[in-house]
Amino acid sequence: MLSHLFNPIQIGNMTVKNRLMMSAMSINFGVDDNCHVTDQLIEYFVERARGEAGMMLVGGGSVHPGGQELPDLPQMYDDSCIPSLKIMVDRVKKYDTKFGVQLMHGGRQSYLPQKVAPSAIPAPAVVKGEVRALEIQEIKELIGCFGDSARRCRESGFDFIEIHGAHGYLINQFMAPNSNIRTDEYGGSFENRTRFLFEIIDAIREKAGKDFPVGIRINGNDYIENGWELKDTVRLAPLLETAGVAYLHVSGGVYGSTELTIPSMYTPQGCFVHLAEAVEKVVNIPVITVGRIKDPEHANQILKEGKADMVSMGRSFLADPHYPRKAREGNFSQIRPCVGCCLGCIHAVLAKEPGSCVVNPDVGREYKIKEKTGPQTKLKVMVVGAGPAGMATARMFALNGHDVCLCERSSAFGGLLALAAIAPGRGEMGDILNFFNKELDRLGVEIRYNTTLSMDILNEIKPDHVILATGSLPDMPVIKGLFQTDMGLITNVDLLRGKEKPGDRVIVLGGGMTGLITADFLADQGKQVVVLNRKKSFAEEMSSNDRYYLRERLKKGKVRLYKNVAVQAVTDDGAVFKSNGEPITLTGFDTMVISEKQLPIRDAKKLAKKTDAKFYFIGDAKSPRHLMYCISEAEEIASSV
Repeated sequence: MLSHLFNPIQIGNMTVKNRLMMSAMSINFGVDDNCHVTDQLIEYFVERARGEAGMMLVGGGSVHPGGQELPDLPQMYDDSCIPSLKIMVDRVKKYDTKFGVQLMHGGRQSYLPQKVAPSAIPAPAVVKGEVRALEIQEIKELIGCFGDSARRCRESGFDFIEIHGAHGYLINQFMAPNSNIRTDEYGGSFENRTRFLFEIIDAIREKAGKDFPVGIRINGNDYIENGWELKDTVRLAPLLETAGVAYLHVSGGVYGSTELTIPSMYTPQGCFVHLAEAVEKVVNIPVITVGRIKDPEHANQILKEGKADMVSMGRSFLADPHYPRKAREGNFSQIRPCVGCCLGCIHAVLAKEPGSCVVNPDVGREYKIKEKTGPQTKLKVMVVGAGPAGMATARMFALNGHDVCLCERSSAFGGLLALAAIAPGRGEMGDILNFFNKELDRLGVEIRYNTTLSMDILNEIKPDHVILATGSLPDMPVIKGLFQTDMGLITNVDLLRGKEKPGDRVIVLGGGMTGLITADFLADQGKQVVVLNRKKSFAEEMSSNDRYYLRERLKKGKVRLYKNVAVQAVTDDGAVFKSNGEPITLTGFDTMVISEKQLPIRDAKKLAKKTDAKFYFIGDAKSPRHLMYCISEAEEIASSV
């Protein structure tokens, strides 16, 4: 079915068993105080090798301590790193996966107090702080560092390396006019700005051997003013082929670009494929594409149409380490999908926290997980509520061999997350719900819709454990005039469910994630929308990447945003408030949508005293929180009870 995706490919002297690469990700865990790899990182990669990845890359392999992108990434700048790397390679090699390291220097995008770059120009976003321009002798030293690091990778047993020349890191900084204003041999002309890269390639071939495969990740477009562009990549690609590069891995974006390096669910799937397609036309070496490619059939179609020779995925391998095996076997519905929220994979990492995944709580915990041997005692479990927390709990209990019954008071699964997926651009949030639903069907879990927990059901099922995942409901604030207004007063939940129809001029009270997606939902229908946020920041619970695209949508929808709002009164047709201390009066509005706090639904707790079953609250029923914590908590309780 996926004949192109699972056709072997020759890259340099390597024969790769399929055309799925796990791209390098700065996961920010699994190293010790010397940045040597530990069992945590080893088992993280072993699990994905087990899942049949054709190629995998260790991310963030730093070639110099002054270019360490993040604090907890593996270092390649000292021979002391080799012993632990050898252990990792030996563990991975059992699974016939080609294993490599992405070598990089963060330059001005490093999280270091003292940063260096081609020119003393700070990064346009994300990383703050002054930057010092490199001296010529320092440039020569760094070129040697790339070569020495490649040699260490080969001595450790890796099959190949990839030079990170994309995403606004040091090599990309040399190539882009907006970050390189040097006037010596490393600045100015195209030839001078690319000199650093070619000298790195020469150093690697000299120190690691000409037969050691070297790939390059390169931007097809920086998507920033006066940056590196596709015409530059098309010009450079044949020169890289002549220089002996084994493959080209084409991506896009830098810190501060209009298209982000790690795009969220708002961007089209396959958003960078056209860049690889342009490069594919001018070289004979393999070209690898990347950028929100999550569906196996989509990946196969890209290869079939000749737009690339291989497909690289990052977040899909976080969400499901066994993605390739399941795709090869045709079990598409069993692939746990990335939803493009960017929360665990990049938002946490940029906050210098360990990387994770909203839909897969096992990321980073692979070394702690033991093989499941089935339950010692088979339990009867009743799960109440078919939202994401309830469905995740029911699935995990069933996987662990227990008898599970799931009851849901409404006629459909999904809870509030299903409503969130109705909002423009957020449909992929429903992918995880569909995954859970299909899994419950596959595992034979009984689901009773239009069913509220009662003593009759408890007496019928006689469960050992009752897991209450009953969710939450909107909390109505206490504001002067709120219940006397002539405006239509509705909640975001009733709005998204279609129970209430808004007018044409709407005030949304609440500037969190639900408030902003509600405002976008209304603006998409042509409504005039104002958002009143009583907090100092908008949608703090969203990842910065996801929030960026949503904020751009709100700009196009001409949604007016006010923060640090102190509402003094709701009037018949508007509100009187202060925003950052400035008095403002809104008039002429016909609807107010409440989209602030949520209250847990815990009514079923009263039944706990009438049965011997043990009751537990999880998800929003315990305390309204983000999806990441709901799924993590759900799977944890199912494995620990």
